[in-house]
Amino acid sequence: MLPRNFTEEQLMFRDAYRKFLEREIAPHVERWREQGIVDREAYLKAGEQGFLMVWPEEKYGGMGDADFRFEQIIIEETANVYAGDWTNTLHSRLVGPYLTRFGSEEQVSRFLPKCVSGECILAVAMTEPDAGSDLAGMRATAKDMGDHWLLNGTKTYISNGINADLVVVAAKTDPENNPHAMGLFLVERGMDGFERGRNLNKMGMKAQDTAELFFNNVKVPKANVLGDPAKGFIYLMQGLAEERLIGACGFIAGAQKAFEVTRDFVMERKVFGKPLSYMQNTQFRMAALRTEIDVAQAHVDACVAAFNSGKLTSEEAAKAKLFTSEVLGRMVDEGVQLHGGAGYMDEYPISRMYTDARITRIFAGTSEVMKLIIGRDVFSDGFTAYIDRQ
Repeated sequence: MLPRNFTEEQLMFRDAYRKFLEREIAPHVERWREQGIVDREAYLKAGEQGFLMVWPEEKYGGMGDADFRFEQIIIEETANVYAGDWTNTLHSRLVGPYLTRFGSEEQVSRFLPKCVSGECILAVAMTEPDAGSDLAGMRATAKDMGDHWLLNGTKTYISNGINADLVVVAAKTDPENNPHAMGLFLVERGMDGFERGRNLNKMGMKAQDTAELFFNNVKVPKANVLGDPAKGFIYLMQGLAEERLIGACGFIAGAQKAFEVTRDFVMERKVFGKPLSYMQNTQFRMAALRTEIDVAQAHVDACVAAFNSGKLTSEEAAKAKLFTSEVLGRMVDEGVQLHGGAGYMDEYPISRMYTDARITRIFAGTSEVMKLIIGRDVFSDGFTAYIDRQ
């Protein structure tokens, strides 16, 4: 693998975070998977050590450094101890920035310090039973009642749905006159009319709580609206590149871990009296995967650099998300195959990695949606010319 050129400060941060994971997170992952939810204490411990939200300004409890490479380190090291079910980055880097990007100073001061400390766990609610990647199909509505908004609707497959104390909820604000008008509303735990369904049973990522959320005439104060209540769709689009970059970092980290697990196994497992790693077929398969992972890692690192300089486009983020999720899928599939019968046993990490990985080609935009975004960019000149001729 090519040198990745982390700074000395970042390497020290990696070492400290790795030790934190080994001490406070890894020992509990098995229990969390069995109970179907991560203990809230994990967020509090990470917040206490300064590992939950590193990017906010120091006055809110963060490091005051927006360099995404710190989050990349968090993502990689979390995957390295099989703790991907603990969706700390969802809280920290996917949902948290909505507050600072679109919120008022009052909202940031009111919520962000508790998010940094781990006292307030975050979630974002966009997906509905009939609206996933297609947000235009959203049916949740918020009606302006003068001194508050009246929120109604149902959201599903919401990560952190049970644990969340503050949920960024997307809802249409003028469905009759402007179907594209959408607002983002800060719904707090305990608000009247806000209810949670059961913790959904999933194929993988067993420790990550996922739930349905119900909003029945929830009175949302005007002080809990993020930015312009008609521009929520635009706000969501602005965060998608970062969301897909977060995904790409996690997917390639997962592929790297699956490779290491498989490599160790085939070097120990014997077939016909020799280690499986001696077989040319094994060497060829692993060589191909090693190449894919290294190439994908180089692209992801380039995307991180582009993001840090404000130059990451939605199309490039879509490419990274698409390719890394597919690489991860191939890696865990080959990993199970090379493990043989052991790969089908849940006691082996590769089995869990296989089921955990399947969702990566679906969330944050399906692979098909990623191809649509990339394809439109590929043929953008042709589309423009076609429209001009009409």
